[in-house]
Amino acid sequence: MVRRRRLSVLAAAAVLAPLSVGVASAHEIGGSRFDAPIPLSLLFVGAAGTVALTALWLAVVGDDPSDGDGWTVATVDAYAVGLLAGVARLGFGLAVAGALVAGYTGRQVAAENLATVFTWPVWFRGIGLVAVLVGSPWRVLSPWRALYDGLCRLEGRELAARAYPERLGSWPAVAGFLLLVGLVENATIIPRSPALTSVTIALYALAMVAGGVLFGSEWFDRADPLGVFYRLLGRVAPVSTTRTESGSLAVSLRPPWRGSTRPFAHDSLVAFVVAAVYTVSFDGFTNTRTYQTLLFDARDLLGFGPSTGILLYVLGLVGFVLLFELAARAGDTLAALGSGGLDTNQGAPLAFAPTVLPIAAAYDVAHNYPYVVENLARLLELTAGVAVSPLGWLSLPMFWGSQVVLVVAGHVVAVVAAHRVAIHRYPSPTTARRGHFPLVVLMVGYTVLSLWIISRPVVG
Repeated sequence: MVRRRRLSVLAAAAVLAPLSVGVASAHEIGGSRFDAPIPLSLLFVGAAGTVALTALWLAVVGDDPSDGDGWTVATVDAYAVGLLAGVARLGFGLAVAGALVAGYTGRQVAAENLATVFTWPVWFRGIGLVAVLVGSPWRVLSPWRALYDGLCRLEGRELAARAYPERLGSWPAVAGFLLLVGLVENATIIPRSPALTSVTIALYALAMVAGGVLFGSEWFDRADPLGVFYRLLGRVAPVSTTRTESGSLAVSLRPPWRGSTRPFAHDSLVAFVVAAVYTVSFDGFTNTRTYQTLLFDARDLLGFGPSTGILLYVLGLVGFVLLFELAARAGDTLAALGSGGLDTNQGAPLAFAPTVLPIAAAYDVAHNYPYVVENLARLLELTAGVAVSPLGWLSLPMFWGSQVVLVVAGHVVAVVAAHRVAIHRYPSPTTARRGHFPLVVLMVGYTVLSLWIISRPVVG
């Protein structure tokens, strides 16, 4: 009987953790209760209907109107670009160095130490929000790339003991993201400890610089977990920048699904995107009573102690990856029915995984924007002595409503992106509709479960 119950708990962990995709209360704001302005059942049906009707409308229209090359709205000359990039890199490098020192020498109180106030909310999460809006700034800001560039200038050549192994793809970045963000940030006390935060920064820096010296600059493009994360989020940005032949920077506007239709070249990026969606979802799920009940039941039965949360995280991640793979491959299977097979050399997960990026971006913004803004204000108070309350006007119902809008909008954009991929991947509108269908079902399910998560303080 005990063994049967143990298996039941493990099964529940594998199912509930990946399926409960959502954006729960974001750090400072979400723990309170309030009455939803509309019945939750109506909210769930309305949100799911919005996503489903978007897919239906696209299926009926069936065409793929070109978005063109975007709309150029500004051009920044080369001198200004270089100056701004240099100032930004220097300022950010000094902030990272200051956080590293403050973690060791400053007061060991999370809310009063530069290391904890800057690193986790402003750096890790804040740059992610910037990437969603205007594209990733990490190539400019990365202190590890700056250190590596400095070493190269001292040597008078690019440092690389050997070429980056192609077979690695971005798997080092996947492992780093799961460790740094999935476990260290979300499942340990390290973000509340200034000293341990400094240790984390130092280890991260050591791994990045050592990898750069070993494999060259490609290491930073493919193995830096935050670099890959920000670059993927930047695909959703409505603002894009392009270098011209003269060195100036052309700033353009584009539809948010544009960058989410380009396929991935390696399976590791598929895993990264799914892990990114899952990790922020798991972070939200941990704030619900359902998760707490599951966690304590699993602890009692398995006897793993504090590591039980890590077990649930890993089980949920595996289940989430399998669920996406199943939906993507089911699309190919349905599209091939009655069409004599598909003439494509590219796997469905590689083609459709980028279409999940709008969901990842929406979840990340919805879950973290109050956390980032409040800590930016806290950082200003610590460094300049200026006390402000930028979100004093944001009530809990307003925050909850903003989460709902962001979650639904992210899924709608993802459905549009998946439709664009389907009509280019499959030979006819009919096969495209069939190939798109499993992903639509998955995204509708994501939408409902997401809203269920953020509503748990209400219904629980």
